[in-house]
Amino acid sequence: MTAEANRVIVKRFDALMGSDDLSPLDELCTPDMVNHSLAPDRPAGLEGTRQFLASTGRGFGDSGWSSLFVVAEGDLVVQYGVRGGHWRGGNLLGFDLPAGTYSRDAAFMYRLVEGRIAERWAVRDDLTMIRQLSAGTPRSLLR
Repeated sequence: MTAEANRVIVKRFDALMGSDDLSPLDELCTPDMVNHSLAPDRPAGLEGTRQFLASTGRGFGDSGWSSLFVVAEGDLVVQYGVRGGHWRGGNLLGFDLPAGTYSRDAAFMYRLVEGRIAERWAVRDDLTMIRQLSAGTPRSLLR
């Protein structure tokens, strides 16, 4: 596959955040996909990604990218920018956060094999999100 074709695959995967229809995952990802950004208690492979998108991923109330840079070369695609949404409230990384609007830097990296996502990594500025949503929380708890 070309770098441009891989960029389109990642864009389609990205559009699944907050979607009710996760059936495209089977077409976009390899069955043995390794998602390095899943919590350790999630199942490995594609099933863990499906569970995340159907549960925790929906809590982000994703409104998409407010800025986005995409670099694609060969079988690698990297997205970097500012992404936000409306957190629906609940636990994030051990913090019980109230509902509210957030915006944070995020980078997602993908390795594709034969036009399907085989590996995914995520680097998100979760601390910024936690601070935005917990304005009433004593700062000593966030240090």
